[in-house]
Amino acid sequence: MSDWLIYRGAGAPHDGIEHLPPPPPWRDFDGGPLVAPPAALDPSSERRLGVQHREASHHRPGETERELVNAALYLRRPLLVTGAPGSGKSTLAHSVAYELGLGRVLGWPVVSRSTLRDGLYDYDAIGRLQDLQIARAAPAAADGGVTADADPTDEPGGGIGRYIRLGPLGTALLPAARPRVLLVDELDKSDIDLPNDLLNVLEEGEFRIPELERLAGSAPEVEVLSDDGARVTVRDGRVRCHAFPFIVLTSNGERDFPAPLLRRCIHLHIPVPDKERLAAMVRAHFGEGAAERYEAVIDGFLDREPGDVRAVDQLFNAIHLTQKAGWTDEDEEETRRRLTAELMRPLDRTR
Repeated sequence: MSDWLIYRGAGAPHDGIEHLPPPPPWRDFDGGPLVAPPAALDPSSERRLGVQHREASHHRPGETERELVNAALYLRRPLLVTGAPGSGKSTLAHSVAYELGLGRVLGWPVVSRSTLRDGLYDYDAIGRLQDLQIARAAPAAADGGVTADADPTDEPGGGIGRYIRLGPLGTALLPAARPRVLLVDELDKSDIDLPNDLLNVLEEGEFRIPELERLAGSAPEVEVLSDDGARVTVRDGRVRCHAFPFIVLTSNGERDFPAPLLRRCIHLHIPVPDKERLAAMVRAHFGEGAAERYEAVIDGFLDREPGDVRAVDQLFNAIHLTQKAGWTDEDEEETRRRLTAELMRPLDRTR
């Protein structure tokens, strides 16, 4: 295996991220103050990687996949991953985080109503107003209490920070010694504006919080809540990364993206899994010997008409039902064949 690979697709944690070369001059960021490292992988990653990370040990990405992941790491560019549903696009982000020890994966599931602001931060203006009204309605305390004219959220140090929570993209852009992993899932589900709205943030590696910029004179440093649930410091109302995050943008190919976004990304297309890769996934989730035991089900999944669309989840559902139902005799075998065929019906067929 080439020595230049930081992510090796080996399915075992290692210290390769420590050997990542410095970024290109045009992708070198200087944000601060540095925040604490994130927590370890959460249950969401463990589910995607298989029980006890078995999928991580079985999964062997192809040469092109490994090379383009490393290109994104070296160049500090987002990775746009396209492919059919269930081809492993989202799992790739969790695999990189697990192997390189980059902690919890930040997830932003995109829907048609998603906006850039949703990914960056949320400001609870209503909650702040309600607390202010309650404070002003309370009688003045005898010693050092809140007076009727005082605004407890404008105290030096930033009481307003209690009402601001960074989103997954905003948290990924916090200044950290190591890159965070961010999964922006199904970007093609967004409205027409979001891909263009992302351009400046992805290029500059920073964003501003106007609510905090207005207070920069009296409260230059404000603590806010991150997507991880930790308190982090924002200086002068600006969040600027130090290590550009490893961002995976996934798409099922339901729409084309504008050229300016494509220019800022490394594009990886994951093909439909072949039998060897499906067998590795089955072993990851169902244990050693499962691929051989359920070979007929795997063959049935692969037996499709040209253009048919199936997701790997359908295969897992069929195997799990076969495994737990315990069908053994001839009558039950017919039930198994019929139900597995229904569970693995092509997604683009409604009848």
